[in-house]
Amino acid sequence: MTGACALQTVDTELTADAVEWCPLRGLRHLLACGTYQLRRADEPAGPQSEGGMEVEEPQIRLGRLFLYSFNENNNSTHPLVEVQRKDTSAILDMKWCHIPVAGHALLGLADASGSIQLLRLAESEKSGHMLEPLSSLALEQQCLALSLDWSTGKTGGDDGLLRGWDTRAPGRFLFTSKRHSMGVCSIQSSPHQEHVLATGSYDEHILLWDTRNMKQPLADTPVQGGVWRIKWHPFHHHLLLAACMHSGFKILNCQKAMEEKQEATILASHTLPNSLVYGVDWSWLLFHPLQLAPSRPCPSNLGAETADLKGASELLGPCRECTEDNCGEGCGAKPLTEDMRKNGTWLQAAAAATRDCGLSPEAADSAFSLLATCSFYDHALHLWEWEGN
Repeated sequence: MTGACALQTVDTELTADAVEWCPLRGLRHLLACGTYQLRRADEPAGPQSEGGMEVEEPQIRLGRLFLYSFNENNNSTHPLVEVQRKDTSAILDMKWCHIPVAGHALLGLADASGSIQLLRLAESEKSGHMLEPLSSLALEQQCLALSLDWSTGKTGGDDGLLRGWDTRAPGRFLFTSKRHSMGVCSIQSSPHQEHVLATGSYDEHILLWDTRNMKQPLADTPVQGGVWRIKWHPFHHHLLLAACMHSGFKILNCQKAMEEKQEATILASHTLPNSLVYGVDWSWLLFHPLQLAPSRPCPSNLGAETADLKGASELLGPCRECTEDNCGEGCGAKPLTEDMRKNGTWLQAAAAATRDCGLSPEAADSAFSLLATCSFYDHALHLWEWEGN
């Protein structure tokens, strides 16, 4: 099992529970993060307020929406730069629309006021981009949306039932499964294989399904934590990323699960102390870490122990997929010498070459992935690099 290398940690001030990379080409460097914080009516607002979704009213549900930009040319240890923050009701879930609408990127947001908000990404002279309100829909009284998706989403519930619906006949459901023993928190159809569906539950299991036969799942994988969110990799069809609450986040290889109906293989697992991981997402940017001169090994967490990257621009090696002569990205760097390779390890840090390839999986030739997670209690947004496919 391999681990993920932390590139950056951002203090979100309020407890974070949703993180989404923009999937649209030309905007894939943008990352949205949503927060959820409970505060008693007689408490002052601020990050010291009590966190956790399980606390009952009377509470005020506070939230804040952050927009970050991943700086592809930033050779420091802080490639994520905040470009906007917006106070809202507590954010329960959010999703970018996978296609532009009227020439704009749209972000759908479910909040604790019982509304669905649509935000439009606009250009800003000061920060480059900003999210502005477009429209909103109030749900029924005493009704909260815990999850939302665009057009291809399916249905799950706290009663432990998994149901599928035909939008041509919304009053009837096609199937009901009781295979999960607790509430179904997350559902995602594979963007690569038409009939493959993944579901996650409070019962600490991830199930893979063939929607043509919903009597039994293709595979059942225990992950030792309630599964709040799951995300398929945008290019590698067999990789699934899961937010497993107290069990951290995990990366699953579902290849054999889909082909041979075997339990999925857990390729990476990372637990964050004193926190619950609620939000996870893969970046659509292809990530090629540049190799630095010999340094200490990559740390598991950034902080005071992170290797000093001062002067890194003079030490950068080539992208993993190029040489000095054929670099398609124009990095212009010289390869590492044999002496550099023999004398120690090099830090694969946030100094990286990224490229925004199209939707073709064939273009995704990098073994490195960039991903983001966010967590409760430590109110942190984490940026990670993971090697594997």
